[in-house]
Amino acid sequence: MASSIRSGGTRLLAAAAFAVAPVIALAQPAAAESFSHNFECSGDSPLGEQQFSYQQDSEVTAPASVAPGEQFDIVIDPSVNTVPSEVNGFGVEQIDGLDLKLPVPENTTHVSTSQTGGSNLGTPAPTIDVSNGIATLHVSGPIAGGAEFELPTVTATLQAGSSGPIETHLYGTAYDDPGLTFNAQVSSILGSIDVPTSCYPSPNPVLTTTSVS
Repeated sequence: MASSIRSGGTRLLAAAAFAVAPVIALAQPAAAESFSHNFECSGDSPLGEQQFSYQQDSEVTAPASVAPGEQFDIVIDPSVNTVPSEVNGFGVEQIDGLDLKLPVPENTTHVSTSQTGGSNLGTPAPTIDVSNGIATLHVSGPIAGGAEFELPTVTATLQAGSSGPIETHLYGTAYDDPGLTFNAQVSSILGSIDVPTSCYPSPNPVLTTTSVS
């Protein structure tokens, strides 16, 4: 996902997703679409709150329709991104401890989730965990300021409900209900300081719709 930062922002992440494999009837062919995800972020700095926004692109793939009870794939594939070298006048030394949350779509049952690929994400390797209807991609980092990185492609296996639409979207509604969190280490007049940061998608449109029929 290529990203383009808006005013004083940080470019990060991006991304993450859902996928699935067929079970009884074959799903309608999946189509890939490109999206730009807009996030609003707030960093808790000793020098005061730091707000910024950024835009992240991704490619999302999902079938147009599936049969009731069928397993199917939804995939979100983030592009290469770049950690900014400065935000709001502060030099960014690195980011670490990044968590991206993705809700398991309603009208589905989670079967499994996996992640592949990604680059320059530090060690240990990224992990993904699903709990209480939310998939969380964790990236330990660190990733240096100004460095390029690519988040993994996330694939979740879901089983369709009996009827109705299945919609995918990102998680998060506000700074205190974030879908993306990370720690930024920045240079300041106080020296090197940690800035815990929370972000939410704004707007948060439906990314894919799969009908059950």
